[in-house]
Amino acid sequence: MNPLYCFSKSLLRVYLMAMLSLSFIGCVNLGSKTLKNERSNYNLSVQRTNDEQLMLNLVRLKYRDTPFFMEVSSVASQFILSTGVNAFGNPLNDSTKGLFGLGGNVEMIEKPTVTYSPLQGDKFIQRVLSPIPLKTIVLLFHSGWSIERIFRLSFQAMNHLKNAPGASGPTPSIAPGYMEFTSAVKYLRKLQVQSAINLSYIKENGVPKLLLHINETYKNSKEAKQFAIALNLEPGKTRYVFAFSPVLDKTDQIHVVSRSLLGVMFYLSQAVEVPREDVLQGKVTQTKTHDGKIFDWKKVTGDLLKIRSLSVKPEAYSKSTYYRGTWFYIDDSDLSSKSTFSLLAQIFSLQAGNIQDNTPLLTLPIGQ
Repeated sequence: MNPLYCFSKSLLRVYLMAMLSLSFIGCVNLGSKTLKNERSNYNLSVQRTNDEQLMLNLVRLKYRDTPFFMEVSSVASQFILSTGVNAFGNPLNDSTKGLFGLGGNVEMIEKPTVTYSPLQGDKFIQRVLSPIPLKTIVLLFHSGWSIERIFRLSFQAMNHLKNAPGASGPTPSIAPGYMEFTSAVKYLRKLQVQSAINLSYIKENGVPKLLLHINETYKNSKEAKQFAIALNLEPGKTRYVFAFSPVLDKTDQIHVVSRSLLGVMFYLSQAVEVPREDVLQGKVTQTKTHDGKIFDWKKVTGDLLKIRSLSVKPEAYSKSTYYRGTWFYIDDSDLSSKSTFSLLAQIFSLQAGNIQDNTPLLTLPIGQ
């Protein structure tokens, strides 16, 4: 038998065994590693871009530009394992031990597809323009959020107390009322810190109501009394009722007006600090007091959220976006601002609870 033929058969056998080995090793080792690495990468990317979009829309509202939301409907990624074996020859000389050698390679190719869905139509109305339900406020409270932070974002009025209702739309030209509302919810926050209050949600005859429960031992505390007096309620009670349509002439009833998600965003857009040249050029509205002085919105939102601006990209930031030639960002050490922004993101997510998915309108394959 021809020796070269026998050698070729042996080489083919080794080649096939090598291919099978590489494929098996690749599937076992690369699959789990790929899942571990790529899942975290996609998680971080979607979360980061969601935050950037939310901040971008806050800045847009400050400039009275139109907000727009592009939702990531799905992320699908296909991984293809590519293997290869190559044979190579060695020159013939005295030190050559073999005429041929074998080499191989394993390569993982990723083919992701990201699907975007513009938020518009019925979804936009339900998610962005609908008032925040009382049930959502209770869910946020029981998730551990500060009742002061929740109420200041979600409510624009409680009884006669106003929480800058004009800020639920484009920046108003006249300074809003807010101080009495802010003081009242701070009393609730002090009670919450002492674990002296609780919130619950009920429906009576189809009417949604939020119940504020005050522990028996705290019903006559200074904070509970001050809260009741501020809202013209009867002090010393262990239960007060928040409702959109409360029963009239009852001393435990609180009429509330909640903001929509867009209203919350308009309200928080007042925390955006724009470059001075944009103010001088009239690109943003300057709110004035009744005596004609410039009103400082930091008095309203300064302890909730601060979105700073720089002409160059900031170094230490938690969230950032680039718009109109300026970087807008939240400082990484500003914990209160980070908390408020995170609460806004949760409200945004909760508002999507009852919305049915529609067929996505834009699908982009990324890379090969």
